[in-house]
Amino acid sequence: MPVEMSAARFEELVADALDAVPPEFAQAMDNVVVLVEERNEEAPGILGLYHGVALTSRTSDYSGVLPDRISIYRGPILAMCESEDQVVAEVLITVVHEIAHHFGIDDARLHELGWG
Repeated sequence: MPVEMSAARFEELVADALDAVPPEFAQAMDNVVVLVEERNEEAPGILGLYHGVALTSRTSDYSGVLPDRISIYRGPILAMCESEDQVVAEVLITVVHEIAHHFGIDDARLHELGWG
């Protein structure tokens, strides 16, 4: 059965996950914002999505652009979890996964590292 959780509590969990990112990585994040959304309209089952140009792909032409976005999707995460502890763990995994995409790490490598 899906977990029921207020939007405010879910946003707190995302903030906690961001606080858990090691400082050297948090400081290296550049021109990116993390947003909580209910779900992705085009792919309603995904848990998170990185929209932007990874740091490893940016060239000297990268300037004056809107921030990249990391979207964390509340609905699918709550739907797949059966307890708040599971939500906490899944939010952390999803946040780390999407931040890794910001750093240019692809899904195959994330799976190898256990963050799939």
